[in-house]
Amino acid sequence: MIETCIHPYLTGDVAGIGGTIKDSPEDFHVEEIPSYLPCGSGEHCYLTIEKRGITTLEAISRIAKNLKVSEREIGYAGMKDAVGVTRQTISIQRLAPDKALALELDDIRVVSAQRHSNKLKVGHLKGNRFRVVIRGVSGDAADLVPAVMEVLGKRGIPNYFGYQRYGAQGNSHLIGAAMLRRDWHEAVDRLIGEADAVRDEEWSAAIIAYKQGDPGEALRIFPRHCRSERDVLQRLVGRPGEYEKALSAVHPRLKKIYLSAAQSFLFDQVVARRIDAIDKLMTGDLACKHANGACFLVEDAAAEQGRADAFEISASGPMFGCKMKRPEGAAWDLEYEILERTGLDLTLFDMPGGLRMEGERRPLRVPVSDLSWSFSEDALTVEFALPKGSYATSLLREITKTF
Repeated sequence: MIETCIHPYLTGDVAGIGGTIKDSPEDFHVEEIPSYLPCGSGEHCYLTIEKRGITTLEAISRIAKNLKVSEREIGYAGMKDAVGVTRQTISIQRLAPDKALALELDDIRVVSAQRHSNKLKVGHLKGNRFRVVIRGVSGDAADLVPAVMEVLGKRGIPNYFGYQRYGAQGNSHLIGAAMLRRDWHEAVDRLIGEADAVRDEEWSAAIIAYKQGDPGEALRIFPRHCRSERDVLQRLVGRPGEYEKALSAVHPRLKKIYLSAAQSFLFDQVVARRIDAIDKLMTGDLACKHANGACFLVEDAAAEQGRADAFEISASGPMFGCKMKRPEGAAWDLEYEILERTGLDLTLFDMPGGLRMEGERRPLRVPVSDLSWSFSEDALTVEFALPKGSYATSLLREITKTF
């Protein structure tokens, strides 16, 4: 398994402006662009919430606790950054709008509440609108930024998942890949992590104790917030060497995150390999229609390239799975090479226990809209909108060249 993926820049011939992002939550604003608006009637209440400095799941947890409802009853369209000020919509069944508007919670404000006929589900959004402040940029930023934006506006944003998909230690994809290979010992090793990947001395010492073959000592000193690691170690202490049973202590939702991270890592490698021609089609590609996400086989790349130039379609890459539709020719050869080097094949994604991954296709690039920018002293403010499932970091890294 290749443990790192270099993410080359599309605008690598233009110098970066440096600077820092997310100096404070107010420097990173995100607002969902909904697929539809609530109709005003129905048994579900749609709440537009503004949260500050917390994750979507933490916001849902606090709201559920306050209203004394199950977290499962709360629907949401997508996950939003913890570091930032973000607006998104959630739905709660049988909640009166006036009761929703009366909610008073730390770091959460209810902006609006209206009735609708169905529960909000993941993916029920068009995209997200961003306003980001980059502080401490270089003195020549005013010359560099327009050059970068011209390329991105014309050729698109590389649709990388990027580092935020790989977890705090950057190891989520490694756990997922080990799970796919049914190598439970490696999966547990990867879950425990590496001592030099954490700053907390106690946490680092616990990892070292595990590496030295003393799971009991590791359990004793592992920080309390590392719940999954502690649960796994607890089982290992009771049943030494039974790594598959130990890993069963991990919540299924977290297991799915690890497996999804492995998919994301492989997709990013395909984007990296095709970055220089990311706006070009190859015969045999599965092209993705940006209007609706549907894919079709490109039988004649030259005949379809005009649609790609107009940003109507783009080549797609793999979110590998046991039922994923495959491209043909050179496009599949490249994807298969990347998959094979990891020791995986498509059949391994047919995981038991509700973890089966069927796979899908994802565009290698996405269009950016409503793009504008302005300078104030040594700070750059960028505003833009991206389709759902794509990340602001993929645009910001092209500007800063710092990650």
